[in-house]
Parts: sequence; structure tokens; C-alpha cells
Amino acid sequence: MLSNVTDPINKRLGTVTGLELSDISCEKAYRLLFSDVSVSLSSGQGLHVAGSNGSGKTSLLKIIAGLSNDYNGSISWRFNEICQQTIDKSDLLYLGHLAGVKSSLTPVENLSWWSSLCLPEYSIGDDDIILALKEIGLRSELNIQCHFLSAGQQRRVALARLLLSRQRVWILDEPFTALDHSGITQIEDCIKRHQSADGMVIMTSHQTLNNVELIQLNLADYQQGA
Repeated sequence: MLSNVTDPINKRLGTVTGLELSDISCEKAYRLLFSDVSVSLSSGQGLHVAGSNGSGKTSLLKIIAGLSNDYNGSISWRFNEICQQTIDKSDLLYLGHLAGVKSSLTPVENLSWWSSLCLPEYSIGDDDIILALKEIGLRSELNIQCHFLSAGQQRRVALARLLLSRQRVWILDEPFTALDHSGITQIEDCIKRHQSADGMVIMTSHQTLNNVELIQLNLADYQQGA
């Protein structure tokens, strides 16, 4: 379990308080992946998007994250009593199914580069980064180029961003890939604490989550013939 030394919840989380998906449909290569997906999330809630390979899980996450406009339907973000169709990227952390680390950089350098790019308004120093990496299970690897790390270690570098995150909304595509049991438990605890501080989590995972409460959305229910 993560200690209380590094808390992934920053006191100045963004102001987004809810998400509404209404009749979302997506077609790729003339094939309808899913249609009429509707779901509502509020602060402190999470969504687990399930489905077989090729069902459109990643496509839906990218749509929600604003990384794809290839859909029909409407998305509305709530900011207290105000609704709008877009969310400021400073309120949203997206982690794709790839680790997304630069192989020529060390774990510390990777997170330093990421924080300067995505969280420029916050003072995140090397001490904060080193503490987050140690909490996530990396100690002797801090200053080794990521090219020499295992897939699981590279995944931990990517997931250390959760411990430094200032964003209210987390969108995580298969975050448990290449992690062992202890790593999965750590990330579950991180997600749980994020929700307890009114953060929102939208994620996919082939693993069963044991310690996190999430609304279940199976894309098999939104496909032709369902």
C-alpha cells in the first residue's frame, strides 16, 4: 500500500465536477464499434470500460479525453452549475496503454520533462519526483536510462505521474499492464484515494479490480446485435 508521505491528491484540484456522455457512437474503417453510449459521472466516481479486443475501449477513452473527434453524440463537462463541451487539459491526465516514456531519459528526467510540460504552474522539483518514484517501487533505477528498464519498471515510471498529478480527471488505458500483484494493489490504492478526494477516474482494464468502486460499462452492450 502507498504510504501517506506522497499523496496523489493536490489541494488545488481542478473545478470539474461531472461528466455526461449522451448517445456516443463511433465508427472506424466503415465498422460501427459502438452506439448510443450514455453515462453520467460525478465527483468521486469512476467508470470501468470493458469489452473484447477491438470493441472500441481505447477509442472511447480518446473521445472522452478530447483526443478524437471521430464520433457522434454529445459530451458535457460540469463545472459546478456550468456545463461545457470541452475540458481544460490542465484538469485531465491521460495515460495511454503504452508506457509513454522516453527511452533515452532516466525515470527522474522523464518525470521532470513531463511535469514541466503538463504542470508548469506547479513547483514540482526533483525531490518530489524521486519520492514519487520510490513510492511506486523504483529505487536503484532512478538514474538509469529507461531503455535498460523492464516493461513493468517502465510502466511504474509512467504511473508515478499519478502521485504527482494535480488533475481532477484521470483517464487510464490499461494501467495495470506489465505490473505484478503488488504494483496493481498500489495503483488501486492510488485510484481509491483520488476518488476519496472527489477526483474522477475513467479506465479500462482486463484485470478484475478488487478494492475500487467503479461504474461498469461493457461495450458489448452497445454493439450491433446486442
